[in-house]
Amino acid sequence: MNNLKRSLFSFFLIVVVNGIVVAQLHDWRGAERTGVYNETGLLKQWAESGPELLWFSEGLGMGYSSATVTDDAIYITGRKDTIDVITALNLEGEKLWETPFGKSWFRSYTDARSTPTYYNGKIYLVSGSGEIVCVNKKGKILWSDNHYERFEGVFPRFGVSESPLIVDDKVVVSPGGDVASLVAYDLKSGKLIWKAEPVNEATHYVNPVLVKHGGRELIVTLTENHIIGVDAEKGQLLWKVNYAGMNENTGKRMRKNHANTPIYRNGQIFVCSGYNHTSVMLKLNEDASQTEVVWNNKDIDPHHGGVVLLGDHLFSSNYENNANGDWVCVDWNSGETQWIEEWHNKGSIISADNMLYFYEEKAGNIGLVKPSAEKLDVISEFKVDKGTGPHWSHPVIRDGKMYIRHGEVLMVYKVKIDSGLASAE
Repeated sequence: MNNLKRSLFSFFLIVVVNGIVVAQLHDWRGAERTGVYNETGLLKQWAESGPELLWFSEGLGMGYSSATVTDDAIYITGRKDTIDVITALNLEGEKLWETPFGKSWFRSYTDARSTPTYYNGKIYLVSGSGEIVCVNKKGKILWSDNHYERFEGVFPRFGVSESPLIVDDKVVVSPGGDVASLVAYDLKSGKLIWKAEPVNEATHYVNPVLVKHGGRELIVTLTENHIIGVDAEKGQLLWKVNYAGMNENTGKRMRKNHANTPIYRNGQIFVCSGYNHTSVMLKLNEDASQTEVVWNNKDIDPHHGGVVLLGDHLFSSNYENNANGDWVCVDWNSGETQWIEEWHNKGSIISADNMLYFYEEKAGNIGLVKPSAEKLDVISEFKVDKGTGPHWSHPVIRDGKMYIRHGEVLMVYKVKIDSGLASAE
């Protein structure tokens, strides 16, 4: 498709002042949490057995979280017994250090789920039981706070799954409940900067997204029943949208387990959730202080695998039940469904070099897909054969390598064209 242009978002953000690099951000699902990685020269087709496995690392602790890959290290969380740990590896997979950082969630689905956020030499993460922690590159805990306990947060059914959001000099997390919907800490000291007005309901499993619109920085996320927009500078709750109310007439049984990061572009915010929830497109007013509904779509309701926007089309999966789902393409502008097609099962999705990567959650099939608004076009596929448990982690691509986490194993595959072959072409 001519209109499916590669995103210009980079995998990480580099801030440069007077020619000096002053900050780097490596985040959940890449830059701006879009799921689109700025990579070029990647393979457009894999061998029948899949791309080359460069190395794998075991014993990382059980987890559903993804790896965070920086210039010189890989950071990943895992559960060991009842404790969440963060492990640092070098780029060849050798272990550098391991640090326990908080209590695991132990009531249901106990494995670690917080993907580390790396910013300017420090790592920010949240334990399954609601402790926000700042760790330096050597594994030393610099500060921590149990924000769920401090702000009387309401735990969602499956524990805390949040990756902290960096906004300027702040790190933001979501306790929910009757005291604060969101709270912001000073990056360096851990001192509380602001707490946002409560919505008086539990937080959920969404990693918030930072939206820049109308001269304002806005944090957008979901609570149990609402989509909310919070001013990032002062923590003011600007608006809330009754998301639960949009699903009352769908004729299907609904649950409230929101887990997908919203997608933002040009004043519009796309929000979706699994469990037969309708998806919705919101439009911000000029200064982002209000929003209105543009369209709804009941076909694109990914369980927890995320969404990718390429050109004017959204690619994701849908929810038939906990164990099954298909893949979906929806027009960004109109909200019309372009296709719904079966491929193994639902799962997570990312994009790089104008290709889609599907990671199917039940058996571990990974597909390389050519984006199209006409049909599902799977070019190559292979199956992950290491690790245990459901395949719920999201893939990561950095410097021509694809990082796949399954249980307590991290696998790294070569997905870049050899320089010699690229030159010959």
